[in-house]
Amino acid sequence: MLIKIKKQSDICESDITSESIYLKRREILKGLGLATAGLAFPGASQAGILDYFSKKTAPIKDRRQSLSGRVNASYNSDWELTPESKVISHNNFYEFGMGKGDPINKAQNFKTEPWHIVIDGEVNKPYKLSMEELLKLFTPEERIYRLRCVEAWSMNIPWIGVRLADLIKRAQPNSNAKYVAFETLYDPQQMPGQDSRRIGGGIDYPYVEGLRIDEAMNDLTMLSVGLYGKTLAPQNGAPIRLVVPWKYGFKSIKSIVSIKLTRQQPPNTWNITNAREYGFYANVNPDVDHPRWSQGSERFIGEGGLLSVRREKTKIFNGYAEEVASLYRGMDLNKFI
Repeated sequence: MLIKIKKQSDICESDITSESIYLKRREILKGLGLATAGLAFPGASQAGILDYFSKKTAPIKDRRQSLSGRVNASYNSDWELTPESKVISHNNFYEFGMGKGDPINKAQNFKTEPWHIVIDGEVNKPYKLSMEELLKLFTPEERIYRLRCVEAWSMNIPWIGVRLADLIKRAQPNSNAKYVAFETLYDPQQMPGQDSRRIGGGIDYPYVEGLRIDEAMNDLTMLSVGLYGKTLAPQNGAPIRLVVPWKYGFKSIKSIVSIKLTRQQPPNTWNITNAREYGFYANVNPDVDHPRWSQGSERFIGEGGLLSVRREKTKIFNGYAEEVASLYRGMDLNKFI
């Protein structure tokens, strides 16, 4: 699947494959005054060094295809981009194992074609669409978002995707639609973690997640179909995953097959697994620690090797408070975690 979309900028994006091109583009955008205000956080270096001793993987065939989206310069950051090699090799995807390197090794033969997503529930016009149909109906955008893991590490990634709100509007939600429930593909033959609770972290599969309808309709919320100018790799949630940048990464459910609008708050996997440690909202909040570690700072995964353990101060809502704080006005964010 080769998707070419004409950009609104003067920068040719038709052949984006390397980080160097992205970095050069960001400098051009800054010069044109199109980049957003600086969002880099001051911080001190600490912890995280053991990640660099992970076993190196054997050469893996890259099955991704070129995919470009209209650059939306409103969603940018002065943070450096996390190198593509780290984005595709440092992953949490327990369906393929609990180690950070398990997904890239065990998802190589994961089949993403054909793939369909069903949008139904409390809607007037439920529908089902393939990935090809999705990309014809909705114009992909490239947005640079920060990803903050509940484990206190973070990345800065050039995602390509579509607004979740656009898919929901097409289904015409009725007045009973208060929440949106998501479900990952259930295929234990392809996903060894689903077949073995030992490999899959003791989780009951399929993986499920949920958002309030207003969170799902927020302009920041997107369904990603690619990153770094290519379609998603299996270990990153191919062919389509949720991206909610103001929430911890476990909310961004991967390899989605179902989007259902509901009356009641839907279950979410980590809250089912350990309700004491993981709530429904999972908003990034430096003032509410995980029971086993601080959330006041995070290790940013950027350039550098063994000694690159840069620590950044965590910001409320991962730095997106201007866009989303109003969603939680009057809520006790220390209680509704």
